[in-house]
Amino acid sequence: MSETIYLSVVIPVYNEEKRLGPTLDAVMAFLKKQPYSSEIIVADDGSRDESLKIAGERLKGFPHQIVQNPVNQGKGAAVKRGMLAAHGSIRLFSDADLSTPIEEVSKFIQHHVAGNDVVIGSRALEASNVTQRQNPLREAMGRIFNKIARLMAFEGIQDSQCGFKSFNRRAAMDLFGLQKLNGFSFDAEIMYLAQVRGYKILESPVTWVNDTQSRVRLFRDPLLMFRDLLRIRRLHRDL
Repeated sequence: MSETIYLSVVIPVYNEEKRLGPTLDAVMAFLKKQPYSSEIIVADDGSRDESLKIAGERLKGFPHQIVQNPVNQGKGAAVKRGMLAAHGSIRLFSDADLSTPIEEVSKFIQHHVAGNDVVIGSRALEASNVTQRQNPLREAMGRIFNKIARLMAFEGIQDSQCGFKSFNRRAAMDLFGLQKLNGFSFDAEIMYLAQVRGYKILESPVTWVNDTQSRVRLFRDPLLMFRDLLRIRRLHRDL
């Protein structure tokens, strides 16, 4: 199967029983219309609800994998597991809320065809279409985090935290194989690694609709993410 899959869509999941079904239906409906082969990978991070059951039922008859962390480790751990398990020549991870519509992957594929190794969805570019914004405090904290991340981890990227990113096979296996952070700051680590490893990176504007049920805890998680920024270079000092 690994030689026939063109696009893998990895969806990290943690207790998503309320929205996972409609999300999988939307992704499958889109993929079935495309001329290329594809698979969906549900990367479960130790859910305690019916997420795994829903995934198994919804994905019957469609190429898929369900991979699972036995206990909750963090979004980064789930994405890593899914990206390394994928078979696709191009591997996209997308948040389960589909804040960025799956249709955006079409232009990401074109960016890969043009020679880019890593394509990053961005809400911060002039051409981005943010149709429903986060609350002002959360949005401000995101901007501050990205500014600090540009000083400490990577250069030039305006939005490292959008949950819609794609990689060609070589970049995915390399970068996620090196990843060491399990929490929300894994995005910054992957961007750091991509630049250090010399991959061609493109930041692409996307449509984005804020999810009011975001799992990011407003004060605790940013503090942990800032702490992780301090660790990224030390964790990879041998590169």
